Amino acid sequence: MAVTQLDKGNAFRARHQGPGAFIMANAWDAGSARILAGLGFLAIGTSSWASGNVYGKRDHGITREEALAHARAISDATDLPVSADFENGFGATPSEVAETYRQAAAAGLVGASIEDATHGPNKDTLFDIGEATERVAAAIEATRKLGFPFLLTARADGFLHGHTNLDDAIRRLQAYEKAGADVLMAPGLPDLNSVKAVCAATTKPFSFMVGIPGKSFSVTELEALGVRRISLASSLYSAAMTGLVAAAREAKDKGTFAYVDTSVPCWELDRYMLA
Repeated sequence: MAVTQLDKGNAFRARHQGPGAFIMANAWDAGSARILAGLGFLAIGTSSWASGNVYGKRDHGITREEALAHARAISDATDLPVSADFENGFGATPSEVAETYRQAAAAGLVGASIEDATHGPNKDTLFDIGEATERVAAAIEATRKLGFPFLLTARADGFLHGHTNLDDAIRRLQAYEKAGADVLMAPGLPDLNSVKAVCAATTKPFSFMVGIPGKSFSVTELEALGVRRISLASSLYSAAMTGLVAAAREAKDKGTFAYVDTSVPCWELDRYMLA
């Protein structure tokens, strides 16, 4: 029996209700999504960084249309629930943001995130908390009458952009929670005490982002503090590209191919793909 969007939405919502935490593995294309599903993960995410790189662009360099097409390809490749990283909503106004998330649902997704930062050529800045909350509310309103659960993850991104005031991050998350966000996220928290403070100050499921060296804590540690979802963000893509760069450098600089002996064989990867 085919897995419907309603099935995916219900499964995604249930996984945030515990007990404990689950890992959302972030794919960068249909093939990686199928491999991650085959390895037994319970949900798939996307990464704006990886998505941009797939198009040969930097993070925040793709259009809404490109992000939607990329997310649809990943969602179509797996029966798992998929939640997309849609940056700050790809819109200058709340109405434009709302349209992004309506199209996200139409693309087969059952979740997506929204950031509270703008991305300029010279500097990233945070939206005023009032404007950021309006944008979150618009995204939520757009996904509340779909006929299936769609989980909106609201992000307080200050720690990624030099705004390292924990109290401000908590105030923002509380505002987004009050606006109706289903999941909360504050990427870049510096230590476990900060994670504990955020989880204690909010009631919605908190998603922790893995991927920053020295600030990527274990499942056991995060679960004990109340974290419900652990996003691998761009870390799996970075790990894969680390292998690519190392193998390519060996071939080019040394003229040897030792990487072949330690690589996962193609036939094993092929087991996860469609016929």
